[in-house]
Amino acid sequence: MKESMGIVKTLQFYLTYPFVQYALIVGTLIALCAALLGVILVLKRFSYIGDGLSHVAFGALAVATLLDFGNNSIVVMPVTILAAILILRTGQNPRIHGDAAIAMLSVGSLAVGYLVMNLFSTSANISGDVCSTLFGSTSILTLTKAEVWLCVVMSIIVVIVFVFLYNRIFAVTFDENFARATGLKVSLYNNLIAIITAIIIVLAMNLVGSLLISALVIFPALSAMCIIQNFKGVVIYAAVLSVCCALTGIVLSILFSTPIGATIVVADIAVFFVNYLIGKIVR
Repeated sequence: MKESMGIVKTLQFYLTYPFVQYALIVGTLIALCAALLGVILVLKRFSYIGDGLSHVAFGALAVATLLDFGNNSIVVMPVTILAAILILRTGQNPRIHGDAAIAMLSVGSLAVGYLVMNLFSTSANISGDVCSTLFGSTSILTLTKAEVWLCVVMSIIVVIVFVFLYNRIFAVTFDENFARATGLKVSLYNNLIAIITAIIIVLAMNLVGSLLISALVIFPALSAMCIIQNFKGVVIYAAVLSVCCALTGIVLSILFSTPIGATIVVADIAVFFVNYLIGKIVR
C-alpha cells in the first residue's frame, strides 16, 4: 500500500513538469494517428512501408543535423513524403516490385545516415546519438513548445482527413478496382495515404525512434483485428489500445527509468497477446 502511494506521489510530482506534460500530449496524438493509419496499412499489406520510411527519415535527419537547420523537420518531412510517393510509384513498376523498392530505400538511407553521422558529426558520443535516433531514448522528454505545436497541428490535420474521407479511404483500402469503377481517383488517395504515413513516421521518431515506429503502427491494428470483425470497430478499438499503450509506456518509463520507445512497444506486444488469446477463446 505504501509503495503504491509512493508511486502515485512520484507520478504527481513528475506531472508538474512541462516536459512530462509535452511528452504525454505528443505521445497520445502520435499513438492515435499511428493506429488510424495502421489499420489501413495492414489491410492493404503495406505494413513494411513504415519501416522503410523510418530509415529514410533517419538518413534525412542525419543530413539535416549536418546542415544545422533550426528545425530538422523542415528537411526530414519533405524528404520522407517524397520517398513515400516514390515507393508507391516504383511499386507499380513491373521491373521493381514494392517490397524491393522499400528494401532499397530503407537500407540505402540507413547506410547514408550512419555514414554522415560518423564522418561529419561534431558530437563526442556518436554511438549515443545514433542509438538515441534509432530507439528514441529520451528525446521526447526534450521537446520544445514549437515541436509540440507542430505535432498537434499535424495530428489534427491527419485526424480531420481520416474522418472526412473515411468512406473513400474505406473503399480504396478494401477494393481498388471497385473504387476505381465508382469514379474515385485511387492513385490520388493512395498518394494521400503515403503522405499521411510519412508525416506520422516523422512525428513518431521522437517517441519511439526510427527502428521501432513500425510496431506503433502495426501492433494496435493487429490486436484489434483479433477481436473485432468490422472496419469501423477495428479503427476505434485500435486507436483506444494505441493511446493506452503509449500513455502506459511513457508513465512506466518515467517512473522506472526505462527507454520510452522500447517500453511502449513492449506494452503493445503484451496487449496484442492478450487480445490474441481473447480472440481465440471468443471465436
